[in-house]
Amino acid sequence: MNKTAVDCLKKDDLILIAGGGGFIGGALAAYFSDQGFTRIRCVDKKPLSQWYQHIDGVEEICADLSEEANCIDACKDAREVYNLAADMGGMGFIERFRIECLRSILINTHLIEAAQKAGVERYFYSSSACVYNTDLQKDPKVRALKESDAYPAMAERGYGWEKLVSEMFCEEYTAERGMKTAIARFHNVYGPWGTWDGGREKAPAAICRKVIEAKDASKHDIEIWGDGEQTRSFMYIDDCVQGIDMITHCDDLVATAINLGSDELVSINQLVSYCEDIGSVTLERNYKLDAPKGVAGRNSDNTFIQKTLDWAPGTSLRAGLELTYAWIETQFNARKAGEDFVND
Repeated sequence: MNKTAVDCLKKDDLILIAGGGGFIGGALAAYFSDQGFTRIRCVDKKPLSQWYQHIDGVEEICADLSEEANCIDACKDAREVYNLAADMGGMGFIERFRIECLRSILINTHLIEAAQKAGVERYFYSSSACVYNTDLQKDPKVRALKESDAYPAMAERGYGWEKLVSEMFCEEYTAERGMKTAIARFHNVYGPWGTWDGGREKAPAAICRKVIEAKDASKHDIEIWGDGEQTRSFMYIDDCVQGIDMITHCDDLVATAINLGSDELVSINQLVSYCEDIGSVTLERNYKLDAPKGVAGRNSDNTFIQKTLDWAPGTSLRAGLELTYAWIETQFNARKAGEDFVND
């Protein structure tokens, strides 16, 4: 049977979520709160007014975890640490701001040291499919990527290299200092409460928003980055947080990188078709061929996670998109009416 936090922690043990003001961090805080954990500390450098979720009873701290002193303070009394803090976004952000992405290595460097010195029992690190060798991702009909495909290393510039090196930190803190670390390589997480505009949003949210905007303005066209043939898999947020919990508490996965993503491969054109169908509209597609588009194809090979946990992310893209589209539409309409963020 897979162990989870409920099996390994007391309800009043302190859980630290770095990046707790972000999309995945906020969802993880809600997940643990729903399970009855009473001491959850979220730390994020964003002002509290910009946090994605506010969970009743969760300790919220605004601090920059790229600074060592803040990491030391954040880890005090923590039993487990979940590092989801990073300066990142969708492909547009990753390709344009490589230095900012690389500087996130300061967060993991200081946080894992502070966690080990504080006696933290388990440390989770959120890696990315961007660590995989880009030579294996030049065809939209890409074969699914296995964990071993990260080497020989040729990660995506900036963000991918930062993630790969930080994975090594986790492996060595286990080997040399005995702290249990867990490493999950996320494949394109999406869902309600996520970024949906402003330049950091990922493809599912961006396409949902563009369809909603087109309908609202009675326009009949949509701009698509690239030729629309590039392929990806997308993981729904509920699958992501459940996977984080199981991976972190599986002793067979200590210091072992593992894919955490859906293996449902779709093209961007297929993604647009799903969103058009959900929105009951058909749009003319204008392709922006010089826009950031990332690798030609990427998919998750889930053989290892299915073998180890007898589980893998299972929410279909269509089902997840319906929930995401509805949530973004609520936010869009609220903003148009001059209202604040809608917490539904």
